[in-house]
Amino acid sequence: MTTTQSRNSQLEACIEACLKCLQDCEFCATTCLDSDMVQMMAACIKACRDCADLCALCARFMSRTSDLHMQLCAVCADACDRCATECAKHDHEHCRRCAESCRRCAESCRQM
Repeated sequence: MTTTQSRNSQLEACIEACLKCLQDCEFCATTCLDSDMVQMMAACIKACRDCADLCALCARFMSRTSDLHMQLCAVCADACDRCATECAKHDHEHCRRCAESCRRCAESCRQM
């Protein structure tokens, strides 16, 4: 595998991680909003929404190989870490799944 192929593979994997994280964050936020304990879940909802927005933006920047995608990946990794930390505070399955997805995305973004 050439360096260019390896780089493209890494980029594609990171885009996929961002899109998966986006989906899991949106699902987590929506499920939290629909719960009876929505007030208790406010920080989780905010973290998920921030993370989802940054994951979407990051995937778009990488898809067009923007010169800014590496800087955005660093910000996205930070948002993913924050979201994972917040979601890990809750015992809900959707929060657990979101936290795992956020950790994977953060790691992938750091490798960019």
